[in-house]
Amino acid sequence: MTDSLLLVQRVDHVETWTLNLPDIRNPISDSPMVDALCDRVATVNADREVRAVVLTGAGQAFSAGGNVKDMVDRRGMFAGSPNEMRDGYRSGIQRIPRALYHCEVPVIAAINGPAVGAGCDLAMMCDLRIASTRAFFAESFVQLGIIPGDGGAWLLTKAIGPMRAAEMALTGDRVSAATALEWGMVSEVVEPENLLDAANALAARVAKNPPHSIRMAKKLLRESQHQPLESLLELSAAMQALAHHTKDHGEALAAFSDKRAGQYQGR
Repeated sequence: MTDSLLLVQRVDHVETWTLNLPDIRNPISDSPMVDALCDRVATVNADREVRAVVLTGAGQAFSAGGNVKDMVDRRGMFAGSPNEMRDGYRSGIQRIPRALYHCEVPVIAAINGPAVGAGCDLAMMCDLRIASTRAFFAESFVQLGIIPGDGGAWLLTKAIGPMRAAEMALTGDRVSAATALEWGMVSEVVEPENLLDAANALAARVAKNPPHSIRMAKKLLRESQHQPLESLLELSAAMQALAHHTKDHGEALAAFSDKRAGQYQGR
């Protein structure tokens, strides 16, 4: 399936989403791209055949984040009074972190090139991240006299801790792929020609598991970020009871006993 802004390809139980504005380095601040990403999340949440997503960018960049030309011209979400701009952020780009946070399947960022501003934050919205050696990351808002308006202060702190997040957000300096690996921002750095293979291999390691377990495990990981232990234990007990009563659980036990790969149907 193709869309002019977001290319979507499915192989088995894995979808690949490609930001498809390479001539302007794949910005995500315009309403059509916001709509495309949010709509795709909603589609995947309703489709039990999808077990993992790989997100990447077309061309040389992963994402330049905001459309700086629109910022200069005061167009789109950058137009209007302070109150209008506030509403523009809330009904515009801020929909992306909300959508990806609630995406029920794991999203793997295959960061093929520069991830700048909101593009850096987009990578942090993903559950897992692999970078090309050509990638770099920059939380560069401060260098334009603005702040991370899409939740970057929260996202970066969760990904790399408060001190590293402060360094990135307060300097706006670039972080190389090698440094990102050292900081735990990404789990792997590979040569550009190997990036999608590595991301798809990771996605396949996720997608081989029972789909209900994948979605519930991701939900628990999300909830663990803000729930106290006692509340998370209660939620875990309820989800575990559901998991034990799925047909896929029975298939997993049989496959374990038979020393074979499981064949899961999402039931």
